[in-house]
Amino acid sequence: MRRTVIAGNWKMFKTVDESVELVTALKPLTSNLKPNVDVIVCPPFTSLAIVANLLKGSNVKLGAQNMSEQDEGAYTGEVSWKMLKSAGCEYVILGHSERRQYFGETNELINLKAKKALANGLRPIICVGEKLDEREKGVTEQIISTQIKGVLGGISSDDLKKVIIAYEPVWAIGTGKTASPLQAEEVHQHIRKLVAQLYSWNVAEGLVIQYGGSVKPDNAAELLAQDDIDGALVGGACLKADSFASIISASPSR
Repeated sequence: MRRTVIAGNWKMFKTVDESVELVTALKPLTSNLKPNVDVIVCPPFTSLAIVANLLKGSNVKLGAQNMSEQDEGAYTGEVSWKMLKSAGCEYVILGHSERRQYFGETNELINLKAKKALANGLRPIICVGEKLDEREKGVTEQIISTQIKGVLGGISSDDLKKVIIAYEPVWAIGTGKTASPLQAEEVHQHIRKLVAQLYSWNVAEGLVIQYGGSVKPDNAAELLAQDDIDGALVGGACLKADSFASIISASPSR
């Protein structure tokens, strides 16, 4: 049975002091998680080390929001897998739509980053999703297929077991709009069927696929109840401990 994974992407929010305040408030709210639920927080780089220290002995795991495809070198402003691991990270978000939109990240680059993460003991949360005009044109499945094939190219079946896919329709991120549970489930089913074609049905059945896109306490339960939605990549609602905890508590018992 697949685990439910709830990850909070803090984006470019929270100073070091604010990060301490948020994690301190979140820890007691996550002390009794359901056995099948994993919780991850992904603060900005500046807060990773201090948050890692605060999370010791808790049920919450640490992830980063991005990572370079390079090991080290003259890459001003970049952060490597070595730095993330030394700061205490177990996970890293790759290919978020904001990275694609604002920083020109391609499927090929995201694939390189994913391979680098997997080779060095980090579990990637790889994001895919269509834009509003693509959904309106009826090419959502085509766009998702191209992205999945691109970001997973050359990744083995064994390594794919360590990957989480996050389906995040671009039109629903930070807009207040949310894909209906049926819309989200249809795309999750498509991703799982495609992975079955690329790998095997057993591999696809074990793949955790999150939904991301204006997930809130009032819609989380209905989204997470869908058979192929295995968790959530949460944006704005993870910036307050009580709302993030409400989403976590909405996770079904599988």
